[in-house]
Amino acid sequence: MPQPNEHATVPTDSHSPPGKNPGKGATKPSFLRNLSADLPASLVVFLVALPLSLGIAAASGAPVMAGLIAAAVGGIVAGSLGGSPLQVSGPAAGLTVVVAGLVDEFGWAVTCAITVGAGVLQLLMGVSRIGRAALAVSPVVVKAMLAGIGITIILQQAHVLLGGQAAGSAVENLTALPAAITNVELHSALLGLAVVAILLTWKFLPAAVRKIPGPLAAVVAVTALSVAVAPSVERISFSGSIFDAIALPSLPDGNWRAAGMAVITVALIASIESLLSAVAVDKMHGGSRTNLNRELVGQGSANVVSGMLGGLPVTGVIVRSATNVEAGAKSRTSAILHGVWVLVFSALFAGLIQLIPLSVLAGLLLVIGAKLIKIADIRTSLRTGDLLVYAVTLVCVVALNLLEGVIIGLALAALCVLWRVLRAQIHAHAPAGSGLSWRVTIAGSCSFFALPRLNRVLHSVPEGQDVVVELNADYLDHAFREALVAWQKQHRNTGASVVLEEHGTTAFTDAEDNTPQRQDLREFPLPPRTSWQPADVVTEAKDDDGGQLPLRSILLGIDKYHRRHADKVRPLVQDLTESQNPDTLFVACVDSRVNPNLITSSGPGDLLTLRNIGNVVCSDDHDASIDSALSFAVKALSVDSIIICGHSNCGAMKAVIADAEGAAPALGSGFDTWLEHARPSYSALLAGNPVAMAAEAHGYSRLDQLSMVNVALQLRKLEDHPVTGPAIASGLVQATGLYYDICTARVVLVSPEGIEQLDPSMAVRS
Repeated sequence: MPQPNEHATVPTDSHSPPGKNPGKGATKPSFLRNLSADLPASLVVFLVALPLSLGIAAASGAPVMAGLIAAAVGGIVAGSLGGSPLQVSGPAAGLTVVVAGLVDEFGWAVTCAITVGAGVLQLLMGVSRIGRAALAVSPVVVKAMLAGIGITIILQQAHVLLGGQAAGSAVENLTALPAAITNVELHSALLGLAVVAILLTWKFLPAAVRKIPGPLAAVVAVTALSVAVAPSVERISFSGSIFDAIALPSLPDGNWRAAGMAVITVALIASIESLLSAVAVDKMHGGSRTNLNRELVGQGSANVVSGMLGGLPVTGVIVRSATNVEAGAKSRTSAILHGVWVLVFSALFAGLIQLIPLSVLAGLLLVIGAKLIKIADIRTSLRTGDLLVYAVTLVCVVALNLLEGVIIGLALAALCVLWRVLRAQIHAHAPAGSGLSWRVTIAGSCSFFALPRLNRVLHSVPEGQDVVVELNADYLDHAFREALVAWQKQHRNTGASVVLEEHGTTAFTDAEDNTPQRQDLREFPLPPRTSWQPADVVTEAKDDDGGQLPLRSILLGIDKYHRRHADKVRPLVQDLTESQNPDTLFVACVDSRVNPNLITSSGPGDLLTLRNIGNVVCSDDHDASIDSALSFAVKALSVDSIIICGHSNCGAMKAVIADAEGAAPALGSGFDTWLEHARPSYSALLAGNPVAMAAEAHGYSRLDQLSMVNVALQLRKLEDHPVTGPAIASGLVQATGLYYDICTARVVLVSPEGIEQLDPSMAVRS
C-alpha cells in the first residue's frame, strides 16, 4: 500500500497569526483573510502618518506634497514587496538633515534623482543577499546617530516655531538661536508651544480620548485655533493636488562625485534604519519574521518609485510600525491600505492641508526630535563602556553631517573593539608575606600587540625573586610565547624559579609550532600538583640535617587555592556553615588517584565520604569506624543513596591475590586483619561470579575483575547490615556499585549480576 510522502509541503499563508490553522478559510483571498483587523489598524496608522509626513517634508526643505507622495508609495509599494509583514514605510525624520542638505546643494529635482539612485542601490543590495550584513553596525552608533538627528531637528525647528527661518547647519542654528528668541513672533510661538503641550500631556488623558492619535489631535486642534485667533501666521502653501505635485527627477549638472556620495549616503542610512526598525518590529509580535533581503528589495523599489514621482526618500519607520502592531494589524494589508488612505486624502482634501501653520508642524517635529534622544540609550552606553563612541558620534553628526558622523562613530567603535579584544591584562603582584613568590597575572588575548606591556611588567620583578606566572589566555601567538620564554630563561639565570600556571582556553606549548587559534577550555578542575609545581618542590623531603622540611608542595597548593578558587568557593559554602545535608554516602578506596567529587561532578555538601583500603563494608560490630559512618549517614543525615566505588589496579586487591597465593605483603597484623573483609571477594572470583564473567568478556584483567567482584559483594553486605539493610529493603536508600577505570578516566556501573558502561561513547572492550 503506498505511503504518504512525508516530505510533501502543505501550502500555508505566511502571514497567518500564530496558532491558527492555515487551512481554515483558505477559500478567502489573502487580502480579505485578516481584513477585520487590518482595516481599522490601517486607519489608525494613516492618522498618525499624515501630520508626520507633512512635518518631515517641511523640515527637509522639500515640497509639502513630497512627504505625502512618499507616504503613499511607502505604504503601497514597500508594503507589498517588503519582507516585513507589519512594518510601515514612509518619509522618516532620520533623513531630514540629509535631504535638507541635498536640496540646498543640488535642488529638489536632482534630490529626487538621488533618491532613485539610492533605491537602485538598495535593490542591488537585496538581490545580492547582503541584507543581514547591514546589521553589522554597532547599535550604539545608530542610537547616537538618531540622537544627533533629534538635536539637529530641534535646533532647526526651534527657529520655525519662533517665526523665523532655519539656517543650513545645526551649528549655525545654535549660534543664531539667541537672536531668534529676541525677535520671536508671538502668535507663531504660542501655536507651536500649544502643540508641544498637547503631545506631552496626551498620555495622561483618559483612554477613550487617547484612541485618537495624539499628533493628529494636536495638529487639528491648534490649526482650528489658529484660524480663529491668528489668521495671519505663515502656513503651508502649495498649488494643486498630489497629482499636480508629481515631478520627474533630473540629473545633476556636474559634481557627479558629490551626487554619487549622496546616493550611497541615502541608501545606507535608509537601509540601516529600515532593517533595524524591522528587527524591532519582529520583537513586538509573534507572527512571521522579516526576510531582510526582501525588505531591502521592497525599500529599494519604493525609493525608485518615490523619486520618479517627486517624493521624499522612503524608509521603514518605527513610530508608524509600532502603531500598526499596537492597533492589531495581522498582515501587510494594513500598511498597503494606509498608503491608499494617504493617496485618497491628498487627492480630495488637499485644501485642508494649507490651513496648517508652519509653527504647528514645527512643534510636532520638536517632540519627534526629542523622542529620538533617549536617556536609556545614554545609560546603556555608560554601563557597557560605549559612552565615548556615543558622544563622539552624536557630536560629529550635529557638528559635521550625518554621513561623516556615522563613519567616524563606526571607526571609533571598531577601534574600541580592537582595544578590548587585543589588550591583555598583565600585572605584577609583590609577595603578600614572607616565603611567598611574586605573581605575574596575564589574561586576555596574548599577541604581539601586548609585548611592550609584557616586557615592562616582567622586568619590574626584582632579580632573584621566585615568580608564579598565571597565564589565563584565550589567544596566544608565537611572538608572545617567545618573549615569555626568553624572560623565563633570563630570570632563572638569576637563581630564581619561574612556575608557569595555565588557566585559559589555549595551551602555551601550542604557540611554539602551530597557527594561533582560540580553543576550548583546557584547564582541568583539579590538576595534580606534579603538573604545575617544579620537581624540586615535590620531591624535597628533608633538609641537610635530616630534619623534616615544611610541606612546601601543600602550602603552594593552598596558596594557589587562595588565589584561584577561594573567592569562587565561598558563595558555595556560605549556606553550609551551620549544617550539612548530603544525599549520598560514597564509600571509596583510599587510593590517591580516586577523586569522588570529581567523577560525580559533586560540590561541597553533596557527598559524605568514607574511605578505607579496598572500599569495603563489614557485618555489624566488626569495625566501629565503618558501622559509625553507616549509622551517621542513614540515621542522622538520612542519605538517599550509598555508593560503593572500586577502581582499576587496586593495591588492596593485589594484596588479596598475593595473600591467597602465599605471598602477602609484610604490612603488619593490622593490615592482614583488614584483608579479611575482602578475602570473600577472591573466593567469589574463583567460583565464577557473574560480575567476573562480565568483566572478563569486556577484556578486563584478573586484578580488575576482582575489584568489580569486590564491589558487588560489598553491595550484598549492605543489604545484610542491620542499619542499611532495612533502609534498602524499604526503598529509603538505594545502594549502587561503581568502578573507576583510571586509564580511561571512565566510570562503570557494577551490580551483583554484571557490569554496564555508563559512557555511551565507550566501545565494548575486546
